Amino acid sequence: MIQISDLTLRHGAEPLLENSTATIFPGHKVGLIGANGSGKSSLFSLLLGKLAADTGEVLIPSEWTMASMAQEIATLDRPAVDYVIDGDERLRAAERDVAEAEASGTGERIADAHTRLDDAGGYTARSRAASLLDGLGFAAGEYDKPVGEFSGGWRIRLSLARALMCPSDLLLLDEPTNHLDLETVLWLEDWLKRYPGTLILISHDRDFLDNVVERVLHIEHRKLNAYTGGYSDFERQRAEQLVLQQARFERQQREVAHMRKFIDRFRAKASKAKAAQSRIKALERMEQVAPAHADSPFDFDFPEPPRASNPLLTLDRVSLGYGQTTVLDQLRLDLSPGDRIGLLGLNGAGKSTLVKALAGELEPLNGRIDASRGLNVGYFAQHQIEQLDHQASPLLHLQRLAADTPEQRLRDFLGGFDFRGDMATDPVAPLSGGEKARLVLAMLVWRAPNLLLLDEPTNHLDLEMRHALTLALQGFEGAVVTVSHDRHLLANTVDDYWLVADGAVTPFRGDLDDYRRWLAERSSASRKAPDEERGSTHSKAQQRRDQAQFRAAIKPLQNRVDRLTREIDQVSDELGRIEAALADPTLYEENQVKKLKELLGQQAELRERQESLESEWMSAEQRLESALSERSG
Repeated sequence: MIQISDLTLRHGAEPLLENSTATIFPGHKVGLIGANGSGKSSLFSLLLGKLAADTGEVLIPSEWTMASMAQEIATLDRPAVDYVIDGDERLRAAERDVAEAEASGTGERIADAHTRLDDAGGYTARSRAASLLDGLGFAAGEYDKPVGEFSGGWRIRLSLARALMCPSDLLLLDEPTNHLDLETVLWLEDWLKRYPGTLILISHDRDFLDNVVERVLHIEHRKLNAYTGGYSDFERQRAEQLVLQQARFERQQREVAHMRKFIDRFRAKASKAKAAQSRIKALERMEQVAPAHADSPFDFDFPEPPRASNPLLTLDRVSLGYGQTTVLDQLRLDLSPGDRIGLLGLNGAGKSTLVKALAGELEPLNGRIDASRGLNVGYFAQHQIEQLDHQASPLLHLQRLAADTPEQRLRDFLGGFDFRGDMATDPVAPLSGGEKARLVLAMLVWRAPNLLLLDEPTNHLDLEMRHALTLALQGFEGAVVTVSHDRHLLANTVDDYWLVADGAVTPFRGDLDDYRRWLAERSSASRKAPDEERGSTHSKAQQRRDQAQFRAAIKPLQNRVDRLTREIDQVSDELGRIEAALADPTLYEENQVKKLKELLGQQAELRERQESLESEWMSAEQRLESALSERSG
C-alpha cells in the first residue's frame, strides 16, 4: 500500500500540504481533487520521485511498477506505435536481451531470451498497442506516422496510450480526458474499470470520476481529506460538513434558487422524455449537494439576452467542408430562441465544423446560412485561448470590449471569475490554461449573447468552475449549442441532442445512455462489415429475421425499464410535494403535530418505495444492457 505520513510539501515559501496523512490500499481507484494550485500535480511528482518531501515521508512498495502520462511530448521522428510500445520497459529490455543473445550465437542463451520475450508479451505487443491507439481515436493509417507530425492534443493521447501500455502496479493519470472526445472518454472509462492495479486519477470530469473511482482524496486547507465513494458521494459528505457553517448558508440558498428555477422551466417544457426524466433526477440530486460548493470562488450569471426574431439561424441545403473535402452535406436546420442543443457524434464527424459555420467562421461550400435580425453570437473554442493578448491584463481585455464602463464595475465582474487583486491587472502570459479559459468565458458572458456556441468549454476548467458554468447556463435565457465530453454539463444544460454522423445532422431521440448504446451498435456493425464483404453464411433475409427475433426478445425488458422509470418519477414527484410541505414553518407548531406525523410517515413510506423501485430498475437496466452487449459482441 501507499502510506503518506505527516507530509509537508512546499512550492517556494508556501506549503501546499502540511502535516498530511493518507493511506491508499492496493487495487484501490482514487480520485485526487482540489482547487487549481492546491498541489495535486506536485503530489504526483512526489510519488514519481521527481520532488522530495520537506518533512514526513511517502512509502511505496519497492517492487511496484509505476506508469504515468507526460503532459508534454517532444517532437520525435519515432513512429507512434513504437512510441506507445516504449511504455513497456520490461518488454523493451527483453527485446534487447534477444538481440544480444542472437549476436552471441549461444543457443541456450537465445532460447532463454526468447522465453523472456514471450513472457513479456513481445509477440503481441504491436496488436496491444494498436488496440490502445484505436480506442483513443487513431486511424490505422496513423500508427506508423511520426510522433512529431501530430498536434499537441493528439500527442497527449499518445502519452496516455504509452502509460496504459505499461503493465503497472500504480497508474498515475493527470487530467487524461482533457483532449478527448465523448466516445473516447467512454472507452477510457471502461478500460480503467478493468485496470487491476492501483489508480490515482486527477480529473475535473465528475461523471468520469463517479464511474471510475471508489475513493476520493480532497486537498483542502493544506490537508489530504479522504472520502469513500465517487465524486457525488464526496459532494454529499462534504455538504454535510459545510451545511453546519451558517456564514455560508446564504450563498447555498442562491444556488438552490438557481436550480429550482431551472427545474420549473424544464418540467414545463418536457413532454415525453426519457432524456428529460434522467436530467430532472440529476437536477434533484444537484439540489441536495449544492452546499458542497458554498465556498466556490466563482459567482456569475449571463445577462438577459437581447431579443431576436425566430428563427435565429436557418441552414438551407448547406454543405460544409474544407477545400475539395465535404464534411457535412445538404443540411436543413433551424435554431430558435431558447433551443438548448447538444451535438453528439464520433471524432471527425463534423461537430466542430458545424459550430464554426454557425459562428460565421466557416463559409458554406454550398447553400445559405441566414441569420435573424438582432442575432448576437457568443462563440467559445479552444483556439480563442491562444488568441489572447498575453501582454494585456484581464482588466484590459475587458476594457477593450467596454471602454465606457467604470473600472470598478469591470473589476467586480472579473471577481466573479476569480480574477481579483493583482490577477486582474497583471499580464495573462503566466496564467494557466484553465485561467485563460475562464477569461475567454468572462469576455463571452460580458457580450450578452442570445446564441451561445460552446466547443468543449470545460477543457482545463476545474470542478468548481464547471459547476459555476453549469449553474450559469441553467439560468441563461438564450439558445445554446454545445459540443462537450463532459456528460454532467450536457445532462444538466441541454434539452435536445443532434447527431452528427455520415455527413448529416439529425435529431437524436434519446439521452446519453442511448448514445452510448448507439456507439456500441455502430462499433459492432463496423467490426462485422469486413466479414460481410468476404461473404457471410447468413443471408440478409436471415439477418432481418434474427434482428426481429432479438427486438421481440428484449421488448419485455425495455417495457419493464420504461415502466419502472415512470414509477420512480411519480414517487419522486410525490416526495417533492411532501418535502415542500415539511418545509412550512407553521407545520412545527403544537396544533400541527398530527399532520406532521402523517407527513413524516408518508415520507418514510415513499423513500422505502423509491429505494425498492430503484433497485428493481437497476436490475432490469443491467439485464437490458447485458442483452444489448451480448448482441453487439
